[in-house]
Amino acid sequence: MGEKRVVPGPLKKTLEWDVKMTDKAVKMFDQKYGPLSKYNSIFKGLEISCHGIPWLIVTATFIFLLDSSPFRNLMVNIFLVLIFDIIVVAVVKAIARRRRPERNQNDEMIGSFSVDKFSFPSGHCTRAVMLSLLLPLKYDLFFWFSPVLAGWGAAVSISRVLLHRHHILDVIGGTVIGILQAMLYSLTWLSDESAQGLVNFFLDETQVGASYDV
Repeated sequence: MGEKRVVPGPLKKTLEWDVKMTDKAVKMFDQKYGPLSKYNSIFKGLEISCHGIPWLIVTATFIFLLDSSPFRNLMVNIFLVLIFDIIVVAVVKAIARRRRPERNQNDEMIGSFSVDKFSFPSGHCTRAVMLSLLLPLKYDLFFWFSPVLAGWGAAVSISRVLLHRHHILDVIGGTVIGILQAMLYSLTWLSDESAQGLVNFFLDETQVGASYDV
């Protein structure tokens, strides 16, 4: 058994403050809008809407079923950025190793990985913020839905606290990481030709030699 990690004094005080502020925020919402249980189905819906596994399954399905098209290439980029997000969040959680709030219930829709017992940062938050910024930035069609995407990202982030999944600083950290990921991946976004070449490499043996560039 390894020794228990010692948390530095200033960080420990910050985390304790975060726990108190999170509890106050939840109680304030409860007092103003009524028992949280009334909104549980909404919060769970938001949780499902940004769960990484369904997103991966849906995007992979579209990539496999669609012929060459801009929409298929969009799915390729989304799939890659989702993988990138999962890796980043898993690494940060493994390093931070912050426990989830005591009131968290292990009832998420799909079985969680071992790192999901950790709380910082919120993976739902990184994903929601990243996608709500990245999609309008790269596709004009999504630009007109920017307010809707921003509202969705904000709602997902807030719901993580109200569902007792995360503390406030977990959500703030997730927001910062999501913004940085959107900025980084916007610079490495695959062109239509590159995305199609990548699909050909994995799904079409007759075009394995198709060239693609970032």
